[in-house]
Amino acid sequence: MAQLIIRNIENELKAKLQRRAKRHGRSMEEEVREILRDATKTESNRGKGLGTAIASLFRDVGLKPGEEIPELDIHIEPAKFDE
Repeated sequence: MAQLIIRNIENELKAKLQRRAKRHGRSMEEEVREILRDATKTESNRGKGLGTAIASLFRDVGLKPGEEIPELDIHIEPAKFDE
C-alpha cells in the first residue's frame, strides 16, 4: 500500500479529525483514509457513460420536416422446419 504524508496541518484541524475519529470509533489515520475514500468515490461517479457521450455528439443533429426516412418495405418469410 502507498503512503501519503501531509505536512503543516493546523492544530485545530488535527483536533477536529481526532474528535471525529473518536466519534466513529476509529483511529485518526483510519478516519482520514475513510474521508479520502468518500471524496474520491464521488469523483469517479461524475463521469458520463459512453452512451451519454455519443448522444451529446448528435444532440443537435436531426431531420427537418420532409426529410423523414421512409420505412423499408421488406417481407420476410419465416423459416420452414417441416421437411
